[in-house]
Amino acid sequence: MDDLVESILDYIRADYTDYAIMINGEWGSGKTYFWNHKIRNKIETMQVNGKKYTTIYMSLYGISNLEEISKKIFIETTQLMDKNLKKYMGAKGEKVIPEYAKTGLDMANFFGVTQNGDKINYEEFFSTEDKVLCFDDLERANVDVIDILGYINNFVEHDHIKTIIICNEKELATKLKSSNLEMKTFIATYLLDKENKLNIKTDEPMVQRIQDTIEYVFDKANDYERIKEKLIGETFEYAPEFTYIINGLLMRYERYPELIRFLRENSHLITSTFNKSGTRNLRILKHALNDFKKIFDMVNKDYPNTNNRILQTMLIFTIAISFEIKAGKVTKDKFKNIMSNEEYRAILVSSRVFMDNRQFYIKEFDNTYYYNFKVEYRFFKFIEYYVRTRIFDMKIFKDNMEVIRNTVDTDKLPGYKRLLTEEYWKISDDQFPAVIDQVLEDVKNGKIKPVEMVKIFAYFSYFIEKHLIDYDITTLESVFLNGMNIASITSEYCDNAEEKLSQIATEDAGPEMKNMIDRFNDINAKLKDKMYKEKADEIFKCIPMKMEIFYDKFAKECSDIPIFKYYDPFQMFQRISCASNEDIVSIREMLAERAKHNKKKIEPEIPNITKLKRIMEDYVDGKCPTIKTVMIEEFAKELGNILNNYKEEKISE
Repeated sequence: MDDLVESILDYIRADYTDYAIMINGEWGSGKTYFWNHKIRNKIETMQVNGKKYTTIYMSLYGISNLEEISKKIFIETTQLMDKNLKKYMGAKGEKVIPEYAKTGLDMANFFGVTQNGDKINYEEFFSTEDKVLCFDDLERANVDVIDILGYINNFVEHDHIKTIIICNEKELATKLKSSNLEMKTFIATYLLDKENKLNIKTDEPMVQRIQDTIEYVFDKANDYERIKEKLIGETFEYAPEFTYIINGLLMRYERYPELIRFLRENSHLITSTFNKSGTRNLRILKHALNDFKKIFDMVNKDYPNTNNRILQTMLIFTIAISFEIKAGKVTKDKFKNIMSNEEYRAILVSSRVFMDNRQFYIKEFDNTYYYNFKVEYRFFKFIEYYVRTRIFDMKIFKDNMEVIRNTVDTDKLPGYKRLLTEEYWKISDDQFPAVIDQVLEDVKNGKIKPVEMVKIFAYFSYFIEKHLIDYDITTLESVFLNGMNIASITSEYCDNAEEKLSQIATEDAGPEMKNMIDRFNDINAKLKDKMYKEKADEIFKCIPMKMEIFYDKFAKECSDIPIFKYYDPFQMFQRISCASNEDIVSIREMLAERAKHNKKKIEPEIPNITKLKRIMEDYVDGKCPTIKTVMIEEFAKELGNILNNYKEEKISE
């Protein structure tokens, strides 16, 4: 992002320019935010050869004629104009100055402004000297794009004004193709009929002939490319830094201490849910966060002791349902008929247990947004209703919250979950010692997951620092390390450990905390190896008798993990050699395709692949050729290709 900023500033610094630059990006991706917060101030605070620039920003959204653009520039550049008059003239579509306003413009004659009746020639009244022009939303103007670019070219080519154009070229291309489509179709049909080409029998469909004629006669796209080539010197693709932008969005809630603290603590959930949506529309995210403010306020007001995990799930759900509905990923009625969390979960059970795909979108929604975020309560009818209808229904809200309160009782949660799922200050002074004792007992007995032990140790370290508990940190470290070892016996690999540990501040942590993290990483690595070994056993045992299951599982679960590292090469060969010739070929081709796309990820497999290659070569050596021995020989050659390609890539690095 800094490189993009610097490239734009280099354009401003250039002594002589006879071209504009373009910033291209998707709708809602934050291009305007980027201009306002990253570019505009830098331009206005820099000096170029003793010259200071000011900026003029104009959205072309809804502009219906070129005069409106001149008017907007006039309004922005005129310092003498009364602010009320300025506001009036800024009203969309206003070109005629009312009687009451003419008095305020009598001075215009002094400046040489031309008045034709009640109209003003705005171009005679403004100056663009020492200005940087920024035209936004090019694709949303109601004026022919070619005419707008021609208008802008007057500033660029003749006056050498620094000019930045912000647009979505993808939508611009669509607009150029679809404008006046009915008229274009009529004319194209008329021309084909005139040339007696309508009724000619040909393999080419009629629709295609009409489309080809439209593109030939009305070649707007090429017109655009020609003038763009003349006007635009450089086009920059805007790829936003979402972490920076999201932090900027959160600053809007600085006046609300509880809300901003919660949002910042859970910014990883905001970013993660935003990414999972598969869109880049920051406008929808902005609206979703505004909706969540309302939800957060109401929950804190009427149900102040709500479990933090529930609030986190509400945040995820609000963002997720906003993107699903507002981005048009599903129709509004998809969630309309789901009335409760129980019904939502019943649909999930039905789809997963009974393979009921009648409401597949619910399963897909759940897999998308709640993957690695396991909670029992994950559908909030009052939020869905609010996002869909824009009405905050108090009855639905209270019904939902009463169910949550009765099913998620904070006081009945284990002590360590209370520490991890809610702010510790919500625990009463009377309850706090008992919670601490309970947590320590669970740690000693290995009843807590290793990753959660790390987080809890961070809490305990903080409590010691604040003198809330009286423990020696070294002794506490020993208790936790021992408890982690016990827990590892029955624990599973944590595949999102980095994200979970990022929730605690470790930059200034002492040696004890670093020891905890190192021990966890060591345990987690061993659990990962254990998990992959079990997966390898499960999948490779399907060869040769359950090949359909093997192909399905391998494609879904093993494409980007070094699964061959965890299975004995000799056993692998025995299974492959017992497979049909057809399956031997299929396995070989599958491995070759996999290696093309995952060269770095298969690095741990290299020793076992090398061994498997040798075993296959030894097997066919000296044997009379059969179809099977030839297939195994070809398999060994393919393994050699995989190894050679891997070595070549390593050398090139």
